[in-house]
Amino acid sequence: MPLPPESLALTPSEDPSGLQAGEPSHAAAGTVAVVSSFSHLLTRTGPLRAVRGMVGLNQKEGFDCPSCAWPDPEGHRSAFEFCENGAKALASEITSSRADPAFFSRYSIAELAAESDYWLDQRGRLTQPMVLRPGSTHYEAISWETAFELAAAEWKAMPSPDHAVFYTSGRASNEAAFVWQLLARQLGTNNLPDCSNMCHESSGLAMKEAVGVGKGTVTLDDLHHAGMILLIGQNPGTNHPRMLSALQTAVRHGGHVVAVNPLREAGLLGFMHPQEVAGVLGKATPLAADYLQPKLNGDMALLRGMAKTLVEDNTIDHDFITAHTTGFELYADSVRRQDWEELERLSGLPREAMQRTARAAAERKNLITCWAMGLTQHRNAVATIREVINVHLLLGAIGKPGAGLCPVRGHSNVQGDRTMGIFEKMPDSFLDSLEQEYSFQAPRVHGYDTVASIRAMHDGKVRVFAALGGNFLQASPDTEYTAEALRRCALTLHIATKLNRSHLVTGRTALLLPCLGRSEEDLRQGVPQFVTVEDSMSMVHASRGPLKPASPHLQSETAIVCGLASAALSGKTDPALWQDYSNNYDHIRESISRVVPDCTDYNERVRQPGGFRMPNEAGRRVWGTPSGRAEFHTGPVTAFSVAPGRFVLQTFRSHDQFNTTIYGLNDRYRGIGNGRRVIFMNPDDLKKQGLKPMQLVDITSYWSDGTRHADGFQAVPYEMPSGNCAAYYPEANVLVPLGSSAEGSGTPTSKSVEVSIAPAAPRKSPA
Repeated sequence: MPLPPESLALTPSEDPSGLQAGEPSHAAAGTVAVVSSFSHLLTRTGPLRAVRGMVGLNQKEGFDCPSCAWPDPEGHRSAFEFCENGAKALASEITSSRADPAFFSRYSIAELAAESDYWLDQRGRLTQPMVLRPGSTHYEAISWETAFELAAAEWKAMPSPDHAVFYTSGRASNEAAFVWQLLARQLGTNNLPDCSNMCHESSGLAMKEAVGVGKGTVTLDDLHHAGMILLIGQNPGTNHPRMLSALQTAVRHGGHVVAVNPLREAGLLGFMHPQEVAGVLGKATPLAADYLQPKLNGDMALLRGMAKTLVEDNTIDHDFITAHTTGFELYADSVRRQDWEELERLSGLPREAMQRTARAAAERKNLITCWAMGLTQHRNAVATIREVINVHLLLGAIGKPGAGLCPVRGHSNVQGDRTMGIFEKMPDSFLDSLEQEYSFQAPRVHGYDTVASIRAMHDGKVRVFAALGGNFLQASPDTEYTAEALRRCALTLHIATKLNRSHLVTGRTALLLPCLGRSEEDLRQGVPQFVTVEDSMSMVHASRGPLKPASPHLQSETAIVCGLASAALSGKTDPALWQDYSNNYDHIRESISRVVPDCTDYNERVRQPGGFRMPNEAGRRVWGTPSGRAEFHTGPVTAFSVAPGRFVLQTFRSHDQFNTTIYGLNDRYRGIGNGRRVIFMNPDDLKKQGLKPMQLVDITSYWSDGTRHADGFQAVPYEMPSGNCAAYYPEANVLVPLGSSAEGSGTPTSKSVEVSIAPAAPRKSPA
């Protein structure tokens, strides 16, 4: 008798007795990172496969690392052009372990759901299409043809096309993303949520409004020669480790690095380059010359304090402001009237620190600001990023060498997916081109983003949820609500390389469609194919996997999408188109060159060594805004506040994970070993709560619709502002309310969660 869905574990318990907490590191990388990299690779697969994978990773004729979107050097590249996280991602992908039909026959859904995310990842690669039929307790093997027909039948049975959702992970290639959005739109819907909705949507909106471009305006060379780099709301040591070498180069060129982060993070303090003798010997290059620790969501007040200093000191670029901007006088007047005491209260920083940072930027002139989720996942995220841009406009620090805006993307092709049309609100010009290329009427009504998709599933307005990669359940906020939303679907379909928790919380029927990884050779009718991706700095380049696939039954993401489209759109489109696209990706790229802006001659340009850079108008001071100028934004300074006795919680990554993929149970840089159910707290707050280090606590979050709970975390003292705390996702995602999202962008506020922390309630002994 199958267990009821609500009994399936979403956050399996963890034995607290093995957790270790030591001193945090004061520098990132070094010999330990090298040892960790090779340990992951050599214990997960054979040495020959590991070496073949390593030498192809991030090379011009090799394949793109799936672990982040940091750009590759345009000139000389190291023979080992990857970081520790890249090695972990490669090891996870080329593992010798297999989750084959025998594995699924052995383990029921309930048994799999009781295991940890780390255990699930360790089971290895999916090998064949699998189906979970209504009422069944186990997945079973299915043929590709039957899988495509089953999915098509569910899509055709929908009351309307808008009862389908097509989610996209940032690991999907440009080719797969393009045909995915084409499938959705030819079916008749713009329901194309993606992982960008949960990360950099706030960046894209703020930048589009202010400078007319939703992407970063700098190149890697700009970063190397910046006068000052402001790293705000970002932890490169864990999230973008290859960025550390760029910061090291900038420092050696005289660049001044300022880190802004509530926690002291090893990757912001120093870097031991693992390919330099000094780094191997443990000598670190200091990175942050200044380190500011504002309160969580105190960044907007800090930036306004910087702007106030620049205006009052009259160290602004009047010529740039006059020639290129609008709204300055209104903004400057607002800044002059801003109260310093309020800025200190909201930021948690003294006036002197804000002034010091602003004056350093004015003195060095060429400023680059880099940011990530620490800015984008707050209620006021869009306004905060507009304030980043305001500071740059005051200094004229955009559209010239060594200066500009740098939102650092996390997933390897999330930026490329958006370029290819993965967006619920694509402009009419894109849809016009799509219609001209394919002779159909594209839907014009805006679709669901991620949060709206979850609500629609929960309300019974979505029948089929399909995911191109990712771990939707664990990446989304409000885990219990999201799980129930998925269970209300008729079909959940996942294109994936490995098993994850989203595959265990399903609709009435579930499909697992296993795909090739980036590292694997993609042969179609015996002819090698390649795909393309776009990095954080708009470089588009080819990716060619050299390794033998994990199973002969695997298909590429692109081929799977084409197979689904051919079945779902039979009678509406020519099946020969999908067969042609499936067998020859050049033909997809020919269509991309005609549909996607700035992709003319796409096939030829991506074949150039290193690829090509998408144009960035703001990077050359051409402003695609309604006014034709860069626009200052004037608005009140805000910060997230909580009731007395409560805390502001942020969720973040451990060093042993990438997004929701858990590679191990250690967070070396923060001193944590063998555990993940941890909540970091200010030491004084710990004492005031009557708690002892390593004590078990229960966490409750608060929102207008009620409370949410996460039990059995261990409290660890850590240097951070009083009133703030932090815990790893996805374990803490259950606490993030679905209703709390960034104004304008809809991004869940995973860095601004109101919580209380109490000693753990006594646990009942198992019967």
